[in-house]
Amino acid sequence: MRKVQIIATAATALALLTPHSACAVCPICTLAVGVGVGFSRWLGIDDAITGLWIGGLIVSMITWTESFLEARNIRFKGRSYVDTIAYFSLTVIPLYYAGVIGNPINALRGIDKLLWGIVAGSSGFWFGASWYFYIKEKHGGHAYFPFQKVVMPVAPLIFLTIVFYLLG
Repeated sequence: MRKVQIIATAATALALLTPHSACAVCPICTLAVGVGVGFSRWLGIDDAITGLWIGGLIVSMITWTESFLEARNIRFKGRSYVDTIAYFSLTVIPLYYAGVIGNPINALRGIDKLLWGIVAGSSGFWFGASWYFYIKEKHGGHAYFPFQKVVMPVAPLIFLTIVFYLLG
């Protein structure tokens, strides 16, 4: 699992250092998610909570890819579906073959805890980012407060982390 963490950290750092013109989700937010994944695994935190942050990171990378492709006028039918399937596959399949996902002992009501967390985290991060863009549009294209673009996608992950922790 250490190799996966190192690769994810290196990919995030490379993405942050690569110049680009548009980002759907800010680099600080993506970095926060990446750091959350690394720390949670290092600290031995429950896989459901780690999955939340992995899911957030996946959605962040999907939105970055979509922005990158859009800025370069690369368009084709079903592009967002292809990107989404590719990122989830590139995350979940290696975790499955590494034995991290699929262990029956690490299941909650028959569903793998890490996989459950990835789905919930992806949904929460997507909801927070979508809500930010909706609120920004209603406010004349401006944020209500500094770093709102960071706070709104990460806030659902923090909330879900607390809920998953309390549910134990």
